[in-house]
Amino acid sequence: MTSFEEDIIEEKPSKGKLVGKKKIVKSSSPSSIGSFNKRIKATAQLASTIQDEVSQVVLGKEETIEMVSAAILANGNILFEDYPGLAKTLMAKTFAQTLGCEFKRIQFTPDLLPADITGSYFYDPEKNKFIFRKGPLFCNILLADEINRAPPKTQAALLEAMEEEQITIEGKTHRLDKPFIVLATQNPIEYEGTYPLPEAQMDRFLVKLSVGYPDEDVETTVIGNRATRKKDNFDVSARATPDNVIGMHESIEEVEVDSRILRYMVEIVQQTREDPRVLVGSSPRGSLGLLKLSRALALLSGRDYVIPDDVKRAVIPVLSHRIILKPEAKFRGTQSDQVLEEIKNTIAVPAVTPD
Repeated sequence: MTSFEEDIIEEKPSKGKLVGKKKIVKSSSPSSIGSFNKRIKATAQLASTIQDEVSQVVLGKEETIEMVSAAILANGNILFEDYPGLAKTLMAKTFAQTLGCEFKRIQFTPDLLPADITGSYFYDPEKNKFIFRKGPLFCNILLADEINRAPPKTQAALLEAMEEEQITIEGKTHRLDKPFIVLATQNPIEYEGTYPLPEAQMDRFLVKLSVGYPDEDVETTVIGNRATRKKDNFDVSARATPDNVIGMHESIEEVEVDSRILRYMVEIVQQTREDPRVLVGSSPRGSLGLLKLSRALALLSGRDYVIPDDVKRAVIPVLSHRIILKPEAKFRGTQSDQVLEEIKNTIAVPAVTPD
């Protein structure tokens, strides 16, 4: 048992029922709704502590921090599509420090080679053999800055790392450290000199998020804190370890999902393939992404079961980068988020209610 699992009082289970399209049925889950075990509660408490620590550094972005936290809990990679200077690097670095994980940053450029990120073999004359020098991929949390500026060959090297948590060099496979999570950024307005991410790589990101500009009060607080602090760096305390993070990933699998909510997820994804404005709908990986993020959001909300609101919150972050709109839809100014919002409103919603 880890330190953050101590002194936890187990809550009494509560019962529930699921409202489908036409009738009410009892949940078929053997643990029913609210059977809150110690491991899940410990994870929820630790995740809340981590979010509080990050929120002290990244101000006014609680919703984004929660989504990043949920994606990390779900062991998913994160894509930020946003403008420069909006604390994406600060957020990634703060999360890494709070989680007690090793953080590295790669600035992607057109001349970046695969060996620059994976590492390479070099000849050591003293030992009379080739030695492998690890690249920056060997870390726990990697910030891939302006990822769409790297050539396709370099992107492909990162793709293997994201999907398999390993890299292959000179025919030899090297396992990456665990946990391994990529936070990547790309600028939505600069396309000159960029290499758009292929669909296969976009599909490997669990979520696509936007930080957005701070409001006036928050920005005033940011510069006021900087003036008081008299330095650019922040003092952040580690609240976890890499082993804790791995344990958090495992505890997500214990969050219950009723079969009707699983059907609800699939219906949403299916609708992305049938919508007349969509050229390419989401792959089945989108359904799996909804499952993972919904479970994480449920846990962060203090539940060990998923409700439809968790799924609704997960739809746009998980699916917006997995669908491609038809040219005529783009010409009319239609956005992926708009299509997904309308799909959410057309699918019949099951509801979990207490007895």
